Amino acid sequence: MEFLAGSWNKDWASFLQFWLTVILSLQMQFSPVASCPVECRCDKTFVYCNERSLTSVPLGIGEGYKVLYLHNNQIINAGFPMELHNLASVETVYLYGNQLDEFPINLPKNTRVLHLQENNIQTISRGALAQLTKLEELHLDDNSISTVGVEEGAFREALSLKLLFLTKNHLSSVPIGLPEDLKELRLDENRIAVIAEEAFQNVTRLQRLLLDGNLLTDEGIAPGTFQDLSALRELALARNSLTFPPPLLPSQSLVKLSLQENQIDQIPVAAFADLNRLEKLDISFNQLQTLTQGVFDGLSSLKHLMVRNNPWRCDCAVKWVVVWLKSLPSSINARGFVCSSPEKVRGMTIRELTLDNIECPINPDQPAWPTLRSTPPPPPTTTSVLTIISNLITTSTPYSFDSPSPPLPPIYNNPPGPLPPYEDPLQISFHVVNSTNIDVSWVSYFTVMAYKVTWVKRGQSQINEGMQERTVSGERRHISLANLEPRSIYRICVHVLDTLNSYRPGEDTICSEARTKPPPSTKPPGREQAPQDSINSTLLMAGIIGAAIFIILVTLLGIFCWHMHKKNRSSSTKWKYNRGRRKDDYCEAGTKKDNSILEMTETSFQIVALNNEQLLKGDFHIQPIYTPNGGIGFRDCHLSNNSIAYCKSSNVPSTEFCHT
Repeated sequence: MEFLAGSWNKDWASFLQFWLTVILSLQMQFSPVASCPVECRCDKTFVYCNERSLTSVPLGIGEGYKVLYLHNNQIINAGFPMELHNLASVETVYLYGNQLDEFPINLPKNTRVLHLQENNIQTISRGALAQLTKLEELHLDDNSISTVGVEEGAFREALSLKLLFLTKNHLSSVPIGLPEDLKELRLDENRIAVIAEEAFQNVTRLQRLLLDGNLLTDEGIAPGTFQDLSALRELALARNSLTFPPPLLPSQSLVKLSLQENQIDQIPVAAFADLNRLEKLDISFNQLQTLTQGVFDGLSSLKHLMVRNNPWRCDCAVKWVVVWLKSLPSSINARGFVCSSPEKVRGMTIRELTLDNIECPINPDQPAWPTLRSTPPPPPTTTSVLTIISNLITTSTPYSFDSPSPPLPPIYNNPPGPLPPYEDPLQISFHVVNSTNIDVSWVSYFTVMAYKVTWVKRGQSQINEGMQERTVSGERRHISLANLEPRSIYRICVHVLDTLNSYRPGEDTICSEARTKPPPSTKPPGREQAPQDSINSTLLMAGIIGAAIFIILVTLLGIFCWHMHKKNRSSSTKWKYNRGRRKDDYCEAGTKKDNSILEMTETSFQIVALNNEQLLKGDFHIQPIYTPNGGIGFRDCHLSNNSIAYCKSSNVPSTEFCHT
């Protein structure tokens, strides 16, 4: 029993020893803890050898580590042992803050990310980079690299390089021979004054290019330098000496453009013509006082516009900017439009300006009746395009288009969506209601005190009584004109009044013409007029019948009157004068001194005195007026006392006189 027990214990101990050996072997195979240099600290896949005053890379770094920290030491170029190059597991190496004066060799062969910034590297050889075929990200910021210190085509040896940072070096030009797969290139804070046209020809996949803080001028950038960068999303040219944006910018994918802190004092209208994907534009800290109208028309995707710290002059030329800013949707952030002059508006934002704040010189040649352009501008003709291009080439700024390689950018651009209505501060529209009424509506992008609406019929003088006007408050945008003449053309104007209710002719005024409709009777008949036409036809027929009946009645009445007149004429021949007739045959006439009685019959008359005294005062001449047959048988007869009486003609028989 004791023998069996000892044998079992011995086997169990051997079994445990076997598995312990296996576990230790596996641990040594998969864990580099045992191969960590004594100068460093190792933790999982990291080797910390930083800030230890090392002059060379420690030996004994085993496989399995991925990140090697060697920064902030005193490592020199001779401090890279050969065995380091064969370390296959290391992918990231930090060597910034050392004393390297050349690009190091013998780095781990599978390094993907290499930090060499803050050294004193002056030269870069093709052989050093040829060892790093898997290098994707290279940081060489804050060194002493010059253009002559970079061997031509050195960076092209790093076949997988995608990010190259050369910030804060001594480069005077863009290195020649960049890798084709490069996506980000940082050359800011160098001494680059010239960029050759072929500098970026091979890097068509480049997405981010930073050239801030160099010595670039307008002449230093060749036309078309950036045109072939079809994948470029960000271009930074801040802190240079440009006086206008470089021509022929890449339009296919550019999203961010930085031009701040230059000497830009003008922006050609075609500078941003095709940048319909640009979302962020920064032109802050320049010398811009005004902007050419339409310069932002092509920026249909714009979201951020920074223009601060420019000496903006808020006079008449800035009116279109006010209109454009107020027409922007709320999603667009435009900052920095602050007036620097004139003095009365200094410190005010352009968006807050009103027409009372804006000073416009009075142009005597400007027409007093500006006409609203109701139709879009005509498409550019060949002559207009050539003229614009000629003007750009002959100006002092080298905004030229060298032939034949770069295509001309479109001068006129119509981005999707409506254009900002900044053609005029006012927009006017009409609705002709009928032959005597027109509704007038307008839109203003300024805050004003009041509007004056004037209207005058075409052909009438504008200053006489034919012109009518009405003043409305600044909150109103509509007015109805009544009592107009049908089928007439009226010229209608909307004037902007200031706080003193005054305006300058031809300025801040919009005019157009509208024609009133014809009278309702002149309209061609339609389906809706059928009931009215039926009523009119019925009334016309009734009028005709009534007129016929009236004519018949008048005719019958005339026949009756003619018959009665003829009958009376035949019976009147039997009349005779008789003193003894009834009293109704006499008419009394006279004055207070003449109480004579006028006796009248159809054929004669006689004056009879009422008393004998009246007969003694004078003689009376009695003459018949009408002959019995109704003819005229009398003529003027002059008496001895120069009075005129009627004398009987020779064919008129004597009339019997009555004596008292």
